[in-house]
Amino acid sequence: MILYDLRCHEGHVFEAWFKDSAAYDKQAAAGRIDCPHCGSTQVEKAPMAPNLARSRETRPTDKAAAVRQALQEVRKHVEETCDYVGERFPEEARRIHYGEADPRGIYGESSPDEAKSLEEEGVKFQRIPWLPRENS
Repeated sequence: MILYDLRCHEGHVFEAWFKDSAAYDKQAAAGRIDCPHCGSTQVEKAPMAPNLARSRETRPTDKAAAVRQALQEVRKHVEETCDYVGERFPEEARRIHYGEADPRGIYGESSPDEAKSLEEEGVKFQRIPWLPRENS
């Protein structure tokens, strides 16, 4: 038996077991493998990390993939709903905090020292791990 990570044309990644690689090839060619998330039969093998033996644990790649997907969704939401202010982030966050600018969602960059200063002033913000876009 062989376990493959598969991906549909919508980008959903899932696992499937096959008797051997020939069985996968035959089923894929016949369109008999469908995505459990959206039902698409346009499926291909996804890149896989080697599977090291572990006892009764979820594979780390599954957890990493879920975290990565969640962070990509956060990035997309922030980019769609907030204003990008770049390196002016600390200045603009202060202006909003002190009522000098209209309240709105913003995102941008700050140094660790600037972030610490904002925290000390009571400015509310969140640092988000920013992953590169998957389609760039």
